[in-house]
Amino acid sequence: MTKRKPAKFSATKAVKANARERVGQPKPVRVVEEKPKTGRQAKYKRKLEQILQTEE
Repeated sequence: MTKRKPAKFSATKAVKANARERVGQPKPVRVVEEKPKTGRQAKYKRKLEQILQTEE
């Protein structure tokens, strides 16, 4: 059986590991979109009639 090659040192991973030890693991975050996707209607500009009706 061959010996395993030691992993390549990564400064980024070392810094992140150090921060996790000191501060703790960050809480999981889920991004919530502010406005839901409207689908096909979002592709087209609103007609002048629709804009005028919503302003009244």
